[in-house]
Amino acid sequence: MMMQSYLDPRSGRTWPLAEPRWCGDGIAPLLLTPRDGLSRDDIATGTRSIWRYAAAFPWMPKGPISMGEGCTPLVERALPGGTALLKCEWFMPTGSFKDRGASVMLSLLRDRGISRVLEDSSGNGGAAVSAYAAAGGMAATIFVPASTSPAKTVQSRAAGATIALIPGSRQDCADAALAKSAELFYASHNWQPFFLEGTKTLAYELWEDFGFAAPDNIIVPCGAGSNVLGCWLGFSELLRVGQIAKLPRIFAAQPANCGPIGRAALGLPAIEAKATIAEGTAIAQPIRLAECLTALRESEGGAVLLSEDEIATASLELARGGVYVEPTCAQAAAAFSRLIAQGRIAARESTVVVLTGTGLKATPRYAEMLGVVL
Repeated sequence: MMMQSYLDPRSGRTWPLAEPRWCGDGIAPLLLTPRDGLSRDDIATGTRSIWRYAAAFPWMPKGPISMGEGCTPLVERALPGGTALLKCEWFMPTGSFKDRGASVMLSLLRDRGISRVLEDSSGNGGAAVSAYAAAGGMAATIFVPASTSPAKTVQSRAAGATIALIPGSRQDCADAALAKSAELFYASHNWQPFFLEGTKTLAYELWEDFGFAAPDNIIVPCGAGSNVLGCWLGFSELLRVGQIAKLPRIFAAQPANCGPIGRAALGLPAIEAKATIAEGTAIAQPIRLAECLTALRESEGGAVLLSEDEIATASLELARGGVYVEPTCAQAAAAFSRLIAQGRIAARESTVVVLTGTGLKATPRYAEMLGVVL
């Protein structure tokens, strides 16, 4: 087994995995050193969860924290412009793709002696960390902005997490978490590189879904970029070991109101972030911007910036076809139609549209779109 280390991809410095960390020098974001991928024989076929790919993780913990996450459906569906394959990532214990990252991150951290963790998220990240911490007998504290709707913290509260309301903006909340990290281990879904070890299982799962091949294109809703990076890391591992011939093209779908990764990928100047219906991807300052751009470039993919009307229309079109997902991820379906119309992808190609979260978490938003008073 290839020994891995924490890696600062910008400086090249490494640290051993024996002592858990969430950042490098100067609060630099970390990855892990590259490794080769799996072969078919390495898959634990008797395990129906992301842990069937445990041989791709840096080590196997003594007791994985798992609730059957992963192995999500891949459904063919006609969308405006052509036929896509919808990867239904909301079929997870907490209703979003973030269960992949939370399961692996907390399993590996607990195996290294971490029993109390801190996260800052009022959305799917906080819900996933809260639930998997509870399942693993760990204590979770979740920092959220004080302005957050109480309904958005109920899932985390129900799992037993301690919710701390932080005055000020979302950035103030992140800053408070950084300050608190001296006391509690900062198991941030944005910062801790083990989280990406979980999200890369999406690549392995698609490889298996496609009969041990790669699709032509993958379109992912993108905020901080953990699915962009996960797909890139996983498929790069498979490419290094000769299991696929080339990387799939990875496309990041972002709202035009708040799309810093998309704007950088398209060569557009930065703008001040505005509110968006795709609130789960409204990350104004993604910490791994450079790495996301590398992933998009190396895969020969790109980005799409979507208007609020495009995102709302795609949300309702999916719902009226029986697919009820968050507007945040419905923008990936809108991006599919735009890419087809622009000739950037072809209808004859195999294209996966990743749908990351259940619409049940966005019912008030749907009520607004439908003019329903709750």
